[in-house]
Amino acid sequence: MSAGRHSPDDGRRAEIAALAEQLRPELHRYCARLMGSVIDGEDVVQDTLARALAASDERQDIGMLRAWLFRVAHNRALDLLRSRAIRTTEPMEAAGDVADDSAPDAVEMMMREEAVRTAVSRFTELSIPQRSVLILKDVLDEPLADIAALLDLTVDSVKAHLARGRARLAEINAVAGAQQAARPASDAVARYVALFNRRDWDGLRALLADDVRLHQSAHPVRVGAADVGMFFGIYATIDGIWLVPAWLEGREVIAVFEDRADPKPSYIMWLEWRDGNISVIRDYRYVRYVIADAELALAADSEQGRR
Repeated sequence: MSAGRHSPDDGRRAEIAALAEQLRPELHRYCARLMGSVIDGEDVVQDTLARALAASDERQDIGMLRAWLFRVAHNRALDLLRSRAIRTTEPMEAAGDVADDSAPDAVEMMMREEAVRTAVSRFTELSIPQRSVLILKDVLDEPLADIAALLDLTVDSVKAHLARGRARLAEINAVAGAQQAARPASDAVARYVALFNRRDWDGLRALLADDVRLHQSAHPVRVGAADVGMFFGIYATIDGIWLVPAWLEGREVIAVFEDRADPKPSYIMWLEWRDGNISVIRDYRYVRYVIADAELALAADSEQGRR
């Protein structure tokens, strides 16, 4: 094939990639609740989309891509959950009278709204079948028949899991404690944030391990201090960025404000450390939906630093 010409496979991969990117936020809403973590949920989404592109030559029906991606994401999440020795089965009971029409009644709407408001982490207190069905129905508003096809269940089984999941979720939310008190930032993260907010890029580069890795969504992974150091050069050209130490799902992260006066951060970063140096940077600039449903708490005394 002559230079500059593209094969039909190239066009197919581009089409699949474009469709998959459109589905990222929806896939994440499902995976985050299934995993009980917005960060782990994004890892599943990344893996799912990578598998979709790798299998692009085998996929003949683009119209079925959405259902196929959800199935891949579901199975990948279950693999990870099983590796954590979480139970994946439950005894079945008779199906409840669950509505599935386009104009749900007030009680139905109230149950759906409760699912949307529920903290992502609380979904892990449901069994996986309940969790999957509840997310697909009450958070993503999927028809019962489509849920049954995705999960390889009968519609009656879906109704049973949904009824039990809704009842269990109401119990969980009724006894859920208040959000934990803000925790202080670690010295390492506080130092990183201070250097960044002073625009001391050389100081930040000095913190990088020789084999540091930078992850930014679907972008290629950068490896090595020299290559990752260019990351700070990009931020040097962006005005107004302000970092604040924060906590998310028990992890210490960094909240990124595109304007210091913004009431909420736009996205997060997450660092891993080894022997006092940064070994991994995860920058969620290009997947901001990750914190849409997150319970993010700014570190103690961090608000004072924004004034």
